[in-house]
Amino acid sequence: MVRFANAEDIKAVEQSNPWPASQPATTLYELLSKTRDKFGGMNAISFQLFSGPRDKAETLTWNELHGRATQAANLFRSLGVGESDTVAFILPNCNETAVTLIGGAIAGIVNPINPLLDAEQIGSILRETNAKVVVTLKAFPKTDVAQKVAEAVELAPNVKTVLEVDLLRYMTGLKKLIVPLIRPKYEIQHKARILDFNGELSRQRSEHLDFADSTADRVAAYFHTGGTTGMPKVAQHKYSGMIYNGWIGHTLLFTEKDNIICPLPLFHVFACHVILMAAIASGAHVVFPTPQGYRGEGVFDNFWKLVERWQISFIITVPTAIAAMMQRPVNADISSVKTAFSGSSPLPVELFKRFEKATGVTLIEGYGLTEATCLVSCNPVDGDKKIGSVGFPFPHTEVRIMKHTSEGVTLCDTDEVGEICIDNPGVFEGSTYTEDDKNIDLFNDDIYLRTGDLGRIDEDGYLWITGRAKDLIIRGGHNIDPAEIEEALAGHPAVAFAGAIGQPDAFAGELPCVYVELVEGADITVASLMDHCKEHVHERAAIPKYLEILPELPKTAVGKIFKPDLRKRAISRVYNAALEEAGLEALVVEVSEDKKRGLVAHLERTGEVDEAKLAQVLGEFTRPWDWADGSAKSAA
Repeated sequence: MVRFANAEDIKAVEQSNPWPASQPATTLYELLSKTRDKFGGMNAISFQLFSGPRDKAETLTWNELHGRATQAANLFRSLGVGESDTVAFILPNCNETAVTLIGGAIAGIVNPINPLLDAEQIGSILRETNAKVVVTLKAFPKTDVAQKVAEAVELAPNVKTVLEVDLLRYMTGLKKLIVPLIRPKYEIQHKARILDFNGELSRQRSEHLDFADSTADRVAAYFHTGGTTGMPKVAQHKYSGMIYNGWIGHTLLFTEKDNIICPLPLFHVFACHVILMAAIASGAHVVFPTPQGYRGEGVFDNFWKLVERWQISFIITVPTAIAAMMQRPVNADISSVKTAFSGSSPLPVELFKRFEKATGVTLIEGYGLTEATCLVSCNPVDGDKKIGSVGFPFPHTEVRIMKHTSEGVTLCDTDEVGEICIDNPGVFEGSTYTEDDKNIDLFNDDIYLRTGDLGRIDEDGYLWITGRAKDLIIRGGHNIDPAEIEEALAGHPAVAFAGAIGQPDAFAGELPCVYVELVEGADITVASLMDHCKEHVHERAAIPKYLEILPELPKTAVGKIFKPDLRKRAISRVYNAALEEAGLEALVVEVSEDKKRGLVAHLERTGEVDEAKLAQVLGEFTRPWDWADGSAKSAA
């Protein structure tokens, strides 16, 4: 691990570790084997079904994880999975999930799928990736994953085998006796054969692969993006990108002495590539508490005690989880913690300050995206952290801020806002998505991936994200395509136009919000339209939290809904509601576009104002504000 305090340190790492000469391995199995050889008897991963600080947990050493991943790879090959075939998994977090992820990428192409998607969406991803094998849950109380996957496999005749993981083995006492009696029953219509995952695993050799490992770089993972449209896009990840993400974690953050708590799902690149791959590269130990991670029962109540139990040195989190943590006391010894790493969505300034004050732990904000395998930048571990920025680009990552003009694509100046475009070993140039048409116009100069995010680079080299060109709503790190909401409402006979955006939220960063224009003469209530959304918007997370009927939606000269005006309207409404609830005599009178800061709310005083309290209230949100008279402004 090297010092990471400023841009000069990044340059020094690049000079002393040229790429790809410094790539620690060509394949994932080679990297895993090297770590096993170095740290075989040390802890690799731990999982506990329940969140209590004394609840049963299962820990695998690097020897054991290597052995089980080898068994999984051999199992998948025995089921007909070759290097270009797909093993999909629809699983909550558990040790089998990590074993499937690693073993699937060794044998073929692994495809993690969000268990919260509906059966139709899961089925569409299984068809798009042409999965041969699916690993999922055996029917279990309080979850419908098994039932949904059975429906999805019926929609994907390419699936030949379903391997079931039974969480019963993690249970103890009376609960272990009760679960078989109350296990849900359901009808299976698909033709795929069903086998027990752990039973089949135990029949495989653990000492070495039964086949030759890959000899060169190749696609080893498929990750879907979003999931709120009928067919999410599927990004392709190569060994080189996965290993690059692991190398960054080992080089700048983790060693074999670290214990990392990661209550994030193993269908997401943050947990898979940023954390698990970094552990494989460094020998660090990763703890996964409960199948649902942060969503698990009692996780927030027990979080600090879990940190103490496992002597955690790195906390992996997201803004919504930080907000929940701050509603509970720090009721344990957390002196082992060195750093907390936050990603997935912008972090409000006030939340940043509150976390560091309550815990005494340094919080680092970073940036990554599925299309680039993941990592792009983060604030320096040892240097100045600019709150609101996402720090310096990582070694061997080039970030360009570019804009399209009448003269073509041009490079932006310092502090000039444009589209964030990147090139690094995680970018699969020309073939980011499985569908060729999705890759059209995705790159500038055939090299730089167009992220769809708007941003700027300041004079010190820090990267700032100011908006999103691609119009996604990001709810707690989850991508929601506004088209899903708009198309659902367009199917209602009373609706002429619908414009969906993300409205500011102090907890989730953004929540889906929609404005509607009715057809002439239509008479319908907001409640009726909300009921329509609940029925026709496929995913629960995408159902609007606010719906408003306007006489007419703002439109461009060519009749396209002008969403910047809708965003300004939402910022004014949400901020004014927060100010009124807090009893603050101030009002948002205008929201305007700032070249550096994006949309900014301008306030006027309507009486005497406690400015410290006002800064605290509006600091809960990610969008900046200032006084309309210029007397003061927010730090964002």
